[in-house]
Amino acid sequence: MTADVLTSLSGGFAEAPVQSARAFRALMEAMARPGTIHRVDGAQPPAPLSPAAGVALLVLADGTTPLHLAGDADCPAVRDWVAFHIGAPLVGAEAAAFALGRWSALQPVSRFCIGQPDYPDRSATLIVELDRLENRGAMLAGPGIETVAHLGLPETEAFRANRALFPLGFDTIFTCGDHLAALPRSTRVEAV
Repeated sequence: MTADVLTSLSGGFAEAPVQSARAFRALMEAMARPGTIHRVDGAQPPAPLSPAAGVALLVLADGTTPLHLAGDADCPAVRDWVAFHIGAPLVGAEAAAFALGRWSALQPVSRFCIGQPDYPDRSATLIVELDRLENRGAMLAGPGIETVAHLGLPETEAFRANRALFPLGFDTIFTCGDHLAALPRSTRVEAV
């Protein structure tokens, strides 16, 4: 077997029931408490994906989940890894339930589905790879936040505009290394 084939066959959960349950719990905690950072493990996807991005895909996507890979994430190694471990159909941005890439590669975010008034849940979730994930930067308020929280965002204006669409809009999961955080569309974002 070639190294490329071995890479696409490896890197998934070794103990899928246990690891996926823990990862799902961390993702739900991150979504319920915007601005909190959670450590996850169990996935070793090929570069340029972080382990946390791999975990998010393994937990949230399956063979019926339209997935868009943007920028550097759209490479043969990642496509093969997704095909083997998840089976998610790869689609254009407009048809994606999940989109993965760096913030610059996901632009313009207005091309992603924001749901419909009678079905706001039919929107995209963006998985954004960051260089750093820290509790400094933009001020967050809203459901799941007792007073305020802080999170280093790639920008604030797009998330403020997204919040103005509520209950429509996209949700966001930020990943860096083996850590993740989330920003649901219901969260108010202010620059510091």
